[in-house]
Amino acid sequence: MTDTRTDAAAPSAMDRARGILSGALSGSGPLLGLLVLCTVLAVMAPRFLTVGNLFNVFQQITVLAVLSLGGTAVIITKGIDLSVGSVLGLGGAVAGWTFASAGLPMGVAILAGIAVGALAGLINGLLITYGRLPPFVATLAMLSVARGLALVITDGQPITGYPAWFRWVATFRVLGVVPVSVLIVAAMFVVGSMYLRYRPTGRALYAIGGNEEVARLSGIDVRRAKLKVYTAAGALAAVGGLFLTARLNSAQPTAGTTLELDVIAAVVIGGASLNGGSGRLSGTLVGALIIGVIRNGLNLLGVSSFWQQIVIGGVIAIAVMTDTLRKPAEG
Repeated sequence: MTDTRTDAAAPSAMDRARGILSGALSGSGPLLGLLVLCTVLAVMAPRFLTVGNLFNVFQQITVLAVLSLGGTAVIITKGIDLSVGSVLGLGGAVAGWTFASAGLPMGVAILAGIAVGALAGLINGLLITYGRLPPFVATLAMLSVARGLALVITDGQPITGYPAWFRWVATFRVLGVVPVSVLIVAAMFVVGSMYLRYRPTGRALYAIGGNEEVARLSGIDVRRAKLKVYTAAGALAAVGGLFLTARLNSAQPTAGTTLELDVIAAVVIGGASLNGGSGRLSGTLVGALIIGVIRNGLNLLGVSSFWQQIVIGGVIAIAVMTDTLRKPAEG
């Protein structure tokens, strides 16, 4: 009798397999996947492991990493932000117009671009917290509005011709090897990680994503926290737009199109759950690197950009499926 009940209560083989998969994916899984991917590409494309190419990969993901920094905080709160790609374009467009058309100093233009990005994020937060719109709907609306404003401000044309010191952010290499933009983004991730881990307001984001009502009853100002998160996400999207503008020496009104999908993929690949309450910036950085390595490797292998989109779409699908498989074991 006892043996029968014990067997019946024992987890099934499928449950054990899911538990093992969950542990691997939520822990060192993303990093292990990155190492395997790099090993495969090193065999297929010998130029991949050269120092110059590896730092090129890091530089290529700086914009994605900055946007994913804010995207992680949003997803931790069980939200979503589909507008970051368009806000990136808007931030760059405003900075370019402020400098080239309004004739103001580039420092003022940078602040104007970031301020507009923060305002767009704040509006997202207000629509979600006070307007009670689902995050998907609110940020989808902002996606359209921000892109339209970027096109209106620039008249659909790129804005070029920036000071050398501004372009230096994207072109200068420390010791001739390490891009300064990579060091700036690394510092941003360190500060962000410390905030989420050690600050009460950072840890509160996990409580909100885990159970918003319990968080509210515990004394957390949920509305205020969400407003801060979406405002920060918008500001960081504008910072990403400035990085891209400096790299291209051009503010493109169509910059960042579909980049929001890469952001979501990077965050989820890094171990964050779309159901909220979990996520680490170290994992997000690995997720961004995985996407960057895939694009770089496919370029080295001569794969067309059309097929690259198909591959990235598959990666997004796998990332979301991974999140779904993780949930039964965590529950």
